[in-house]
Amino acid sequence: MQQEKPVQVPKNSLWGRLGRALFDLDRWHEIWVTITHNRSRSLLTAFGVFWGMFMLVLMVGAGNALSKGISSQVEGFASNSCFFWTGNTSEPYRGFRKGRRWDMLNSDVEIIRNKVPEAQYLSPMLFGSSGDKNVVRGDRGGSFRVKGCYPEYDLIEKSKIISGRFINDIDIAENRKVCIIGERVYEVLFQTGEDAIGKLIKVNGIYFKVIGVARRMANASIGGSTDESVILPFTTMQKAFNQGNVIHFLGATSQPGVRAKVVEDKIKETLKSIHQISPDDKEAVSSINIEDQFTMFNNLFIGINALIWIVGLGTLFAGAVGVSNIMLVTVRERTKEIGIRRALGATPQNIIGQVLTESIVLTVLAGIGGIVLGVGLLSAVGVALSQGDQFFKDPQIGFGMAVGSLSILLVIGTFAGFIPAQRAMMIKPIEAIREE
Repeated sequence: MQQEKPVQVPKNSLWGRLGRALFDLDRWHEIWVTITHNRSRSLLTAFGVFWGMFMLVLMVGAGNALSKGISSQVEGFASNSCFFWTGNTSEPYRGFRKGRRWDMLNSDVEIIRNKVPEAQYLSPMLFGSSGDKNVVRGDRGGSFRVKGCYPEYDLIEKSKIISGRFINDIDIAENRKVCIIGERVYEVLFQTGEDAIGKLIKVNGIYFKVIGVARRMANASIGGSTDESVILPFTTMQKAFNQGNVIHFLGATSQPGVRAKVVEDKIKETLKSIHQISPDDKEAVSSINIEDQFTMFNNLFIGINALIWIVGLGTLFAGAVGVSNIMLVTVRERTKEIGIRRALGATPQNIIGQVLTESIVLTVLAGIGGIVLGVGLLSAVGVALSQGDQFFKDPQIGFGMAVGSLSILLVIGTFAGFIPAQRAMMIKPIEAIREE
């Protein structure tokens, strides 16, 4: 069989020139000698780029940590959710006086389901007392929050079920005396490693069977932290503690593709209509829109990131100007050497390539040093802050940012060496050799 000839790259092609430049050990040795010839000047020149990249890494890492920390405060909430509670009326209406106190009722939920089809999930809530050692098991006890809710509430404010399950529709329909306890409640009432599922605890004087242990996902929480709460079926809590048909709080999410603001406005309008409240009353129905909070945070992070990159890139380009100035000085000092090279047959492209390569190497080495030191410092800060809940969480940069930084360094190195390279190319061999 005839052997295939290996593919040969033309010597004058782009890839050929690039390959020769990469593997030309003499060129790299020459670059190293040039950079280390005046070490103090090289270090001071590189420091501008080093400091700019170091500060950029720190600022991006800090911005990411701030973003993660703030996002963790509302991590468990559905981004399209909103919540409602009652207040005193601020306007007289249809014979009712100003300042009237009113309550949401069980019947309101079904009316809202029918009149606000844009709402996907609805869950009324009740809050119980948290007196001294209101939750007891044997000789152990503590003071914890008590909540009553529907199964849908776990789709509005998500909690992590460590063991067991959450409330289901059968618990609601049969008014079962069951409960979910928070992680902190478990630690107080049970021994480490003990199975809590199926055990009885006394909540405000009434026994309930534990069906689940939950951990919070967000630092912020409605009616207190999930870790320190006991969650009961809504209907059971109403009957067991004589709550009547009153609702303390209402959570809702919008249908996919529908803004939470639409649901928020329609539910407010519906509640005002049911309870004879003026449509213009701004205080009778209070609400919070989580979608607006997410939008506000996103806009804040966009602004912070934009400011970080503007300041960081500005510092880097300031360092590049310093590199460019020093390279001009270097070219001026090496005028005679460049003239001799030209006289011996070096092409303008050879001279430009030499100067650009020196500039890029100096810039990239300084920038990599800034990246390494910045990442190391961020890692140390992350370890120091790893315990507890903070608004400043896991300060790190992404892999994409690191790759992007290296690309920026190449651009900056090329920019810094461009003007000196042009200056070197314009040197005439005869005049350069004559120069003392």
